Amino acid sequence: MQMNNVICEKDGKTAIVTINRPQALNALNRETLEEILSCFIALEQDTEVCAVIVTGAGEKAFIAGADIAYMQDFDVLSARKFGRLGHQVLQAIESFPCPVIAAVNGFALGGGCELALACDIRLASENAKFGQPEVNLGVIPGFGGTQRLPRLVGTGHANELLFTGDIIDADEACRIGLVNRVVALDQLLQESLKITAKIAAKGPLAVKLCKEAAQAGMEMDLARACQYEADLFGVCFASEDQKEGMKAFLEKRQAKFTGN
Repeated sequence: MQMNNVICEKDGKTAIVTINRPQALNALNRETLEEILSCFIALEQDTEVCAVIVTGAGEKAFIAGADIAYMQDFDVLSARKFGRLGHQVLQAIESFPCPVIAAVNGFALGGGCELALACDIRLASENAKFGQPEVNLGVIPGFGGTQRLPRLVGTGHANELLFTGDIIDADEACRIGLVNRVVALDQLLQESLKITAKIAAKGPLAVKLCKEAAQAGMEMDLARACQYEADLFGVCFASEDQKEGMKAFLEKRQAKFTGN
């Protein structure tokens, strides 16, 4: 797939999606959003992929935000259309059947922070910066920041970031639960690949159902969510992976999962 602003590569069972507009600090315009969406649609058809890493080209920015120069002359309808495209793209990432890791190198502001929020796991380099500074521009987050951020870090921390437009460093992002851990910049991709290698060694169906149960359950009350988990637990027992996994455990050997 030929794309101008996104690079999609594979490292074993891991797909690495790189936002490649370093001259614009990897800012998101319509073309870039459409390419990210096309990339994830294509990856969903690749049965070899067990996990995806999203990162930004260069060392300065993961994604510095939506492209302000591109947006500045929007009217109400064009702004709404652009926002809905952003939501469509981030929903494709959030609902992707396999785990998605954001390897955040540098600035993750506005739409960049929102894209990271749509991922399942977030690793940050020591130079990473996070924020939803849209109020500084007289607008609100348009790609889910007002919704996903409170769900992840709680309303207090989220509201402070949303209302002040403050930008926080990687350590503070880790402290409030916005990122899982902070690593050296030159180790960011390697640490992300270590996680995806662990994931790839597990039962593929089980990992996918774990993600489905966790995400769907967040929108349910606890009783319904636990019932949903029980239903998916039962589904596992129709798989060859369950039989292999439990047999391998009893035989004290490494399981050989096939995803069936």
